Amino acid sequence: MLRWLLGGRDVQEPVEKSLVLCIGDEQPQNPYTELRVLKGHSDIVRFMAWIDDLRFASAGDDGVVFVWNVQTGERLHELRGHSRPITAIAVFPSVLQLQPESRHLLTASSDKTVIIWDLNTGTQIYLLTEFQSSVKCLMIIERLDVWLSGGDKVCTWNCQAELLCKTTCFKDADVSSMIELPKNNIAAVVRKDVVIFKLIPLSSETQAWKIIEMRRLSNHEDDIRALITINDLSIFIAHVVAHLYLMPFNLGNAPLEDAFYTAQLERRRNIFAAIGTGIYVYNLQTKTVIAYQQLAHDSRVLHIAKLPNNQLVSCSEDGSVRLWELQELPPAEPATSGLFNMWGIGRPNKQQNQMAKRKLECSVLKTLELIGDLIGHSGAVRMFLYFKDHGMVTCSTDHLIILWKDGEMESQFRSKKLFQKLEQEEQYAASL
Repeated sequence: MLRWLLGGRDVQEPVEKSLVLCIGDEQPQNPYTELRVLKGHSDIVRFMAWIDDLRFASAGDDGVVFVWNVQTGERLHELRGHSRPITAIAVFPSVLQLQPESRHLLTASSDKTVIIWDLNTGTQIYLLTEFQSSVKCLMIIERLDVWLSGGDKVCTWNCQAELLCKTTCFKDADVSSMIELPKNNIAAVVRKDVVIFKLIPLSSETQAWKIIEMRRLSNHEDDIRALITINDLSIFIAHVVAHLYLMPFNLGNAPLEDAFYTAQLERRRNIFAAIGTGIYVYNLQTKTVIAYQQLAHDSRVLHIAKLPNNQLVSCSEDGSVRLWELQELPPAEPATSGLFNMWGIGRPNKQQNQMAKRKLECSVLKTLELIGDLIGHSGAVRMFLYFKDHGMVTCSTDHLIILWKDGEMESQFRSKKLFQKLEQEEQYAASL
């Protein structure tokens, strides 16, 4: 296991603003020069979900779900049914073959209910009230036409909201997140543990759906915050004190490698990860850090994602959204080993102190260049969604959703609309 130590410094501690990388008003590589504020929520907006190329849903502590048109910013539906904050949302296609483009929305709340909505009509389809605790996470397994809820137990449901099977209750904590693994395996986070379940579908042999606990990955030092599937053999486990683990699905000994608070996998080559206020790029093949910005934001980074245009986006508790580009270092600029004296190797057990003395050989090959700084929110930015042709959407603790638009594309769109209008007026005048 490779443990990344930040020189003994708490990853959550605030940093001086003067130390953080800044960018001036001139941002030629930043396309998001126009913004539109979408109002409607009366409390923190914690979740957004992609529906299709033109729609997304937002939800938060006011218990209300809004469905928006990302092109125009129009509010399409207002979904009211929960009496307390929403704790999880998920979107899945409708099972109705007559409406293949229809989608349903799952929403869970601390009022101990789950509601299934029709996103085309904005109506409530099913209301599930048989939960003993709040559902903290939802997961869709589209190929099996089922969805899973995670709370004090893991439950499997079909699209008609019928309970297929469930686990026993967890004693000390609830399930906070889940991911799908190969061969109908499920990984669920229960505080410091990752529990691997086997989902057995209905068949002529089984007679009923079953969910069986296969393995429990324990001994983590702190609560686990993120799971990512790396390949068919391993998963990425990230938790709050900057440990990253690569764990195999088989029952053999697990080789452990590193960890972070939030992360994203790119083509099974690089892991883009956030530790406190910093962003790091870890290469799975070379097992080294190839680029990093230790002070990327003034406060803790809450969400990062690599976009299809090769840009990296990060958002933070400081209310900022930043665009980054991974660039090659000039050949004449060698990496100094002194930069990496903070990295060490260790184990979360009795051998930790001895192993931490060994050094991880790192080679910084690239640099993360700040190319855009999107300032619009007055509170922590919880997450963002990217739409290729319609910009980017962010939600925040300031109760607002901001639709960030590509200024050049919007200018071209307005010009096209204007020419079309003038052409129509000329045709109308000629017909008189």
